[in-house]
Amino acid sequence: MTSTARTVRTKRGIGGAALAALLVTAGTGTAYAYWSATGSGSGSATAATMQTVTVDALVAGDTPKTTLIPGGSADVVLHLTNPNPYDVQVYSVAPNGPAAADANHPGCTTTGVSFTGTGAPLSPATYVAANSSALITLPGAAAMDTTSLAACQGATFSLPVTVEARK
Repeated sequence: MTSTARTVRTKRGIGGAALAALLVTAGTGTAYAYWSATGSGSGSATAATMQTVTVDALVAGDTPKTTLIPGGSADVVLHLTNPNPYDVQVYSVAPNGPAAADANHPGCTTTGVSFTGTGAPLSPATYVAANSSALITLPGAAAMDTTSLAACQGATFSLPVTVEARK
């Protein structure tokens, strides 16, 4: 603020106080009119239902960067499809049953494979764009203990998961 402005304000101090009083009175009147207004009308609102975000089986090209070996861990790749007309946040991923080996490895009855779910919310925040699909990689989320049978060598495992997605 310049010194000229202070001079102007000082000279008009009495007028400014009167203006402030007028504004306070006008504000009170406006607030009173707002709170005491009456009327009628009708309308309706409905909440849209979010469509299910699906987790699809991996397809060619969706291969994780790491492989699972007994006593080790590997990345889990999720292929998510969002049919909604808006982006959704992948909030969490939790295990939802035991791991199963692919049909080409019927002798793999003891897989030793487990899935570690994510914290909530998933960090870093992860989104799937509207009407699209995305690959989400969960580093080190699968583990294989040493009880895995030799018949599991080279198998691809299905890990049932529950994905929580939010608008």
